[in-house]
Amino acid sequence: MTVRHLPVIVLAWIVLAFPAPASTRYMPIEEVRPGMTGVGRTVFQGAAIEEFQAQILGVVRSNIGPQRDLIIAKLSGGPLARTGVIAGMSGSPVYLDGRLIGAVSYALGSFATEPIAGITPIGEMVEATTRGKAAAQARITPIPIGADIAVLAAAFAGTLRPVRTFVPLAWPAGADPSAPGSVAALRPIALPLTVGGFDGAAAAGALSAFGGGGFVLSPPGAGAGPPRAPATAEPLRPGDPVGIGLITGDLQFGATGTVTDVDGTRVLAFGHPLYNVGPASFAMTRAYVHAVLPSLNSSMKLASIGDVVGTMQQDRSTAVAGTFGVPPRTINMTVSLKREGAPDRRFAFFVADHPLLTPLLAYTAMVGIVSEHERDLGPATYALRGRAVIAGHPAVEFDDVFTGDQPGVAAAAAIAMPLGALLTNGIEPVRLESLQIEMEGAERIRSATIERVWIATTDVQPGKAVPLKILLNSWRGEPFVRTLNVDIPLSAEGPLTLVVADGTRFGQWEQREHRASLKPASVGQMVKALNAARRGNRIYVRLVGRDTGSVVNGEVMPSLPSSVLSVMQGDRGAASNPPLQSSILGAWEIPMDHAVDGLRTLTLQLANRRP
Repeated sequence: MTVRHLPVIVLAWIVLAFPAPASTRYMPIEEVRPGMTGVGRTVFQGAAIEEFQAQILGVVRSNIGPQRDLIIAKLSGGPLARTGVIAGMSGSPVYLDGRLIGAVSYALGSFATEPIAGITPIGEMVEATTRGKAAAQARITPIPIGADIAVLAAAFAGTLRPVRTFVPLAWPAGADPSAPGSVAALRPIALPLTVGGFDGAAAAGALSAFGGGGFVLSPPGAGAGPPRAPATAEPLRPGDPVGIGLITGDLQFGATGTVTDVDGTRVLAFGHPLYNVGPASFAMTRAYVHAVLPSLNSSMKLASIGDVVGTMQQDRSTAVAGTFGVPPRTINMTVSLKREGAPDRRFAFFVADHPLLTPLLAYTAMVGIVSEHERDLGPATYALRGRAVIAGHPAVEFDDVFTGDQPGVAAAAAIAMPLGALLTNGIEPVRLESLQIEMEGAERIRSATIERVWIATTDVQPGKAVPLKILLNSWRGEPFVRTLNVDIPLSAEGPLTLVVADGTRFGQWEQREHRASLKPASVGQMVKALNAARRGNRIYVRLVGRDTGSVVNGEVMPSLPSSVLSVMQGDRGAASNPPLQSSILGAWEIPMDHAVDGLRTLTLQLANRRP
């Protein structure tokens, strides 16, 4: 070897020893020309990556959005001639001359006769997922305490439901755009949605609530394991199936697509968003393709999610991206189900951490767990207990009874809505650590209606206790009476009012009397309000007298001096400090093993004080 050969040898060693930088691994969109041919990679069955061919037809400039381009290609090979572009191919990488140009991500609408695809340029995928990693999540309109499940679903639909971007194309090239049938439209390829551990009705409901037109339902596979980062696991490869697990464990809920590029531990996929939430912490899972289901409407990969192998940290308009080997931030949820005459069951799983997704996922999981049993039982009763553990605050406690034809749905909503209010609050971020739920079911309705209330004495004096009688009628059972000794304060002045009510009606009474605030001023107040929420398995009794006070910064302040009240009512912010015209002289709760219904009031005239 001569000295003059040494530079050539050194240069060759450098090329072999170090991988090519992204600038040479990727082909800029400016170099892509119609007529070029390349290869793509994806899995059509099992875990074996196969190649398909891609013929470049052109580039659509700024048509997905400002400076958002799309490469148009005709695909061939494998089953594509009879299936067209397949749901689950989202993210499949395409290479020209060995350089990555982007991910298969868009397809012509239903009933297309040729596999025409849109390819998201790799430069846009990289640019979108390497910025703003620590940015805050988008602002979400707070869900008020006491809202029903429809409010949560509407908030999700308005904020996170996938935007189905349609890209109009003149097709075929050179056709008259005004001619009927000459304009086609590309849309993001649907993602197969794995829903495991749910019955058919719950799975269909999950698809409707979470997917809309962005997903197709795939049969479930084997259950996924808990979030973990196996140090020796085989890394993902471009073309491998990949999943995003929103629920993993005994229940499955997740979308599957394809890996576009792997750079060390960094993984790019899909070529379009899941929900476009921006910074995220979704479980990255392996996926397995059982088969391809051809369909004139929409062919799809029958896929299921597998073990958690990392975290999807970015969900952007042009790609999802994450890190292999990094465990996701998830919420541990357990549901224990006890039923008369049946074995006890316990379900353990992990749900994604997101202000809107978490409560909806918890709701979906609970409905899925109980719906199978309710379908056979018909009318039933569920006693619900549980707690949501929150970092830096007391736990939110659950304790209620639900009865009727679909008590499981009501029980699930009773968990989801407090979580929705807490996680979407506009005061400060809340970190939910875990959620433990215990449900006890009975194959019968257990409800009781408050029919009548009375005092079993005529001697009602300050400083004495009087027996309050409450007559209840149980559903298909015998009437029964509950007795409560009501203490009359020594300083009480008549007349007084006794309010006896179920949780719902008592809460409504409190709102009318301005005795409860729907807008707590701090997360601590919110937790306190949630824990003080009126339950359906209680009889609430209040002894009410005449008094003056106000609600200040979410706190009830009775018995205020008239001078203080006049200053508060004269303040320009008095609208946020509603006045009180009554005071609570006594408060009692009677726990019941029934769901209670009814409202009764009773006026007490005080006897003259005895000397």
